[in-house]
Amino acid sequence: MAVPAAFFALFFIYPVAAIVARGLRVDGQWRLGRFGEVLTDPAVLDILWFTGWQAAASTALTLAVALPGAYVFARFAFPGKRLLRAVVTVPFVLPTVVAGSAFLALLGQGGLLDGLWGVRLDTTVWAILLAHVFFNYAVVVRTVGGLWAQLDPRQEEAARVLGASRLAAWRRVTLPALAPAVAAAALMVFLFTFTSFGVVQILGGPRYATLEVAIYRETAQLLDLPTAAVLTLVQFAAVAAVLALHAWTVRRREGALKLVDPEQTARRPQGAAQWALLWGVLAVVALLILLPLGVLVERSLDAPGGYGLDYYRALQSAADSGGTFFVAPMDAVWNSLRYAAVATVFAVVVGGLAAAALTRKSGRLVRGFDALLMLPLGTSAVTVGFGFLIALDEPPLDLRAAWILVPLAQALVGVPFVVRTMLPVLRAVDHRLREAAAVLGASPLRAWREVDLPLVARALGVAAGFAFAVSLGEFGATVFIARPDSPTLPVAVARFLGRAGQLNYGQAMALSTILMLVCAGSLLLLERIRTDRSGEF
Repeated sequence: MAVPAAFFALFFIYPVAAIVARGLRVDGQWRLGRFGEVLTDPAVLDILWFTGWQAAASTALTLAVALPGAYVFARFAFPGKRLLRAVVTVPFVLPTVVAGSAFLALLGQGGLLDGLWGVRLDTTVWAILLAHVFFNYAVVVRTVGGLWAQLDPRQEEAARVLGASRLAAWRRVTLPALAPAVAAAALMVFLFTFTSFGVVQILGGPRYATLEVAIYRETAQLLDLPTAAVLTLVQFAAVAAVLALHAWTVRRREGALKLVDPEQTARRPQGAAQWALLWGVLAVVALLILLPLGVLVERSLDAPGGYGLDYYRALQSAADSGGTFFVAPMDAVWNSLRYAAVATVFAVVVGGLAAAALTRKSGRLVRGFDALLMLPLGTSAVTVGFGFLIALDEPPLDLRAAWILVPLAQALVGVPFVVRTMLPVLRAVDHRLREAAAVLGASPLRAWREVDLPLVARALGVAAGFAFAVSLGEFGATVFIARPDSPTLPVAVARFLGRAGQLNYGQAMALSTILMLVCAGSLLLLERIRTDRSGEF
């Protein structure tokens, strides 16, 4: 636990504490009265209200749309199922700024709906809600569908034999078994939408702001650190409560359910109702996921002179970026790949050690350590990024000008995915195998190399793939710390979208398409590696 604890203390707790202290401590005195001033401000109360209700609405809408999909992926066998499961997961690993770009191309000015029917939904709450469903659809499908596929259908069939209707059998047998997974998925979706940044920043306009967007505006635009510190602590408290609920539902889901091989429960659809459900889910996937991604690609090719690669060619030169960058925008691709590769190494080492420690130990301290590892998913990435600039500016940790600062921030987001992917697999390793190796004279290191590593190698590859994908798309922290001469892809997209002009918009669409293709390739590779359903992602 020492290495992960030191990593999080140095690169997460210390920067966050530093920026909060900078905002609330003036001339050596704590200004706690700032809490009352901020939390009674009508504008702040409006932001808090919008953050909460849009997260609740996004969660309810996501569950309503995605639960039928979870059932189809769990119980039906049909051609292209593995490919389609990878496709629906692509939005989850996309940067939120790219998800916002996709819906901007679909719903915004000059978008598909605007061109066909003169309808614009950008700067409305509906665009935000739809983008959140797009982003979180895979969370429900994988979390709920993964468990649903392993529930023995004979239990529900036995209830039917005893006289229960189909609905009563599902309500009294299947639903109680699925309830912890549904609750866990709902809490995760609520967490991601409560802390939404890129989607609201792009689609919400000046009218809508979540806590995360407000923190960004207070720090980057208004330099009001006291208000930003209060908002950060409010968000932190809310996220901690959500994570505590999530941990409780996960422990309940890991209770004594008799699970079966998923291959035994999936069957070809039978009857008109099941075929209609399958085609309905495929239609939802086409409209909700494939259409925005397709429009994103189409907009990247729709140049003033006709369809072509003009916007992609313009990425080759800094002169064509309109002064947005000091280097060619295409350099952002290589910067992102390089940063993500280094961040993946950090995430795998730190997350792997943390998962191993959580496997070998138990108790209240370990549960607290597990919660600490999950906090970066819900803590303001804007706060972390700005905290890096404030805290890591003096020897021996003067890293503000160092390129490694970006991978460190990205690794903070990747570690939770590594832990959640590795932990169930490591717990499944029979400890008697290690004991047998020790009896035969193997050292602890050799026992790990000879026993654990071969059993978890596939899961380790999956964990590394997820860490790479999420590191590639990290935006909230890197928008502060990425240098102008070495921008990442999400930062480059956001800068292009922030400037007027068709060329800037087209280049933003082109960079978003490149990032989408890289993330999709990573997911397809993971689906080929991953033949089991271990892990929570």
